[in-house]
Amino acid sequence: MNVDLVSATQVLERTPAVLGALLGGLSPAWTEGDEGPESWSPRMVVAHLIHAERNNWIPRARVFLRKDGPRTFSPFDQAAPVEEFAGAQIEALLDTFARLRAESLATIAGWGLDEAEFAATAEHPRFGTVTLRQMLAAWVAHDLAHIAQVSRVMARQYRDEVGPWRAFLPILDR
Repeated sequence: MNVDLVSATQVLERTPAVLGALLGGLSPAWTEGDEGPESWSPRMVVAHLIHAERNNWIPRARVFLRKDGPRTFSPFDQAAPVEEFAGAQIEALLDTFARLRAESLATIAGWGLDEAEFAATAEHPRFGTVTLRQMLAAWVAHDLAHIAQVSRVMARQYRDEVGPWRAFLPILDR
């Protein structure tokens, strides 16, 4: 599938609603469960998405579009939400994420990007030269990966309770 702003936005605009429908109103038993040490609960995944919305996608897109100066990304601290959002309630996080995502999509839509801009390059601290198109595709895949992660973490809360059906539920053991 070719990456363009229309197809990417179809997923990006739905992510807050998907997570809101999945997590909104649930007890902490669901939103705080994780997969063990150094893993994230669904609440922390939403906190991470907020952190990425503020510090990753749009700020890095602006780097691609610079007319002068270096086009080099600063490192992205994936662990920052652990401290920044400690104790935040899931409802507040979901609301914040929805608001920030709407702002991000309005910003990028307002730029009226063309093919040359989607092909613009920048230097990633780990991957080297990357394009804006690649980053847009990564943004979509990142959302979908975290939706899958939240679903997996939630399913695993019942891992030992499903009995023999576990044989038909590979999500519980991957």
